[in-house]
Amino acid sequence: MVTESSTIYKLMILYMLNKLDSQLTNAQLSGFFISNDYTDYFTLQQTLSDLVESKFVEKITIRNTSYYSITPEGYESLTFFKNQIPKGALEDMNQYLDNNKYALKNEVGTQADYYKHTSGDYIAHCQVMEGKSLLYEINIAVPSEEEAAKICSNWRGYSEELYGQIMNALLQ
Repeated sequence: MVTESSTIYKLMILYMLNKLDSQLTNAQLSGFFISNDYTDYFTLQQTLSDLVESKFVEKITIRNTSYYSITPEGYESLTFFKNQIPKGALEDMNQYLDNNKYALKNEVGTQADYYKHTSGDYIAHCQVMEGKSLLYEINIAVPSEEEAAKICSNWRGYSEELYGQIMNALLQ
């Protein structure tokens, strides 16, 4: 039964990543699976690890946040075995994704990280994604790591406003 439930969890993760057509964070996936009592945190982490290892899911980590997206191999597997996902689970996932689609995409669509440049400055790399497409990105050089970290922390809250200001200025 453990193998069967593990397979269903894998298919459910693939389904969510495919349906949203965007990345999901570890916290977002955990929130759905745990709050709906599908599985516990440790089983979910093992399932995600298995999907990454088998190359059905791609994982990238930015500033201590893991982002997951479905790969072509994962999509192919999902198309063959989607019918094994229980109807109730499909309904739960569809309702969750429909109710939270904008918030989920907004959360993963605004990403920021920083690194130390060879000049000694720090570069805050900030971007906004829409699905798998890059909407816009900026790189800001600052003299200290603290400033770069602060820019990255504030990015999500200001990215939409800045985008509007940039577009207004450039389209005048």
